[in-house]
Amino acid sequence: MIVSIPPLITTLIDQESSHPAPPGVRALADELLNRYGDAAQAILFYGSCLRTGDDSDGIVDLYLLVDSYRTAFRSCRQAFTNKLLPPNVFYLELPVQDRVVRTKYAVLTLKDFQRGTSVQWFHSYLWGRFAQPVGLVYARDSQAAGQVRAALARAVITFITRVLPQITDRFTARDLWRQGLLLSYRAELRSERPQNLGHLFDDAEDYYEQLTRAAMVAVPFAVEVFDRPDGFHYQANIPARVRDRNRLAWGLRNVQGKMLSILRLSKAFFTFEGGLEYIQWKIERHSGVKVEWTPRLKKYPLLAVVVLAWRLYRRGGFR
Repeated sequence: MIVSIPPLITTLIDQESSHPAPPGVRALADELLNRYGDAAQAILFYGSCLRTGDDSDGIVDLYLLVDSYRTAFRSCRQAFTNKLLPPNVFYLELPVQDRVVRTKYAVLTLKDFQRGTSVQWFHSYLWGRFAQPVGLVYARDSQAAGQVRAALARAVITFITRVLPQITDRFTARDLWRQGLLLSYRAELRSERPQNLGHLFDDAEDYYEQLTRAAMVAVPFAVEVFDRPDGFHYQANIPARVRDRNRLAWGLRNVQGKMLSILRLSKAFFTFEGGLEYIQWKIERHSGVKVEWTPRLKKYPLLAVVVLAWRLYRRGGFR
C-alpha cells in the first residue's frame, strides 16, 4: 500500500531535521564519513542528546544509512549479520576540544530504513523511533536527503495509523502520542519507565500537535477535527473488529520485539568493547535499577545478556 504524504508533514520534518547539530555531533559525523566513505548516504541524530541539545552528557544516538552492507564493511561477517538482523550497533568516542564525546551508532541501508518506516513493516523498532524528532546531520546529496525525509514522514503516518485503534474515540494529540510512545517502548527491552515517557511529548509539544493535524488526512480512518479553546481535539470512527486486530498485533509486537532486542544486544557485544558495561550503565541511568554480575559471567556475553534480561525484568528494569 502506497501512502500519500501530506505536504505539511514534509515541511514540518524539513524544518525540524534541519536544525544545526552541536559541534560534538558534527565531529562524530565527520569521523563516520571518514570511516565509511562513499558508502555513507545519510547520518541521523535522535534521542536524548537531540532533545536536550547537549552532546556532553551521555551518549549521542546516531544512525548511519549506507548504500549497501557489502560496501560499508570490510568484514563479510559484519555485512552478513547486519543484513540478517539489522541494524549492527557500534561504539565510538572522540576528543573534542577539552572533552570526550561518545556515540552509539547503528548502521542500516537506506533501503532497509525506507522499508522499516513504512506501513509494510510490522514491528515498531524503526517507525516508532523515527516518528519522533530527528536531525539530518549529513546527506550525500539532495536525492538522499529527500528519500530520508520522505521515510521520516511515512514513519509518522505509520505510527499514528498503528496507534489510533488503541486509544479512545475522542482524543488529543497528547493522548495519541503518549499512548503510542508507551506501546512502542513496551515492544522492546527499553529501560525507560512508563511514567517517564510523558516528557517526550512535552519536549516537542508544538511539533507533535502540528504533525497530528497534518497526518489525519493520510490515515485510513474517518477522523473529525475540532478546534476548541483549549486546543485541537479529534474523534475517530474505528470499527471494533479493527481495534481487536490491532490489540492482537501489539501483543505480538511485544513478544517479537523483546526476542529481537535480546538477539540484537547479544550481537552488539561483538561490535564494540564494553558492551555489558554500556548496557548496564544505560539501564541504571534511565530506570535506577542496577544489576551486578561476576567476572566469570562477563566471559560469556551471550549467557550474560540472558541473565541480565531476566534479572532486570524481575527488578522492574523494563516493562
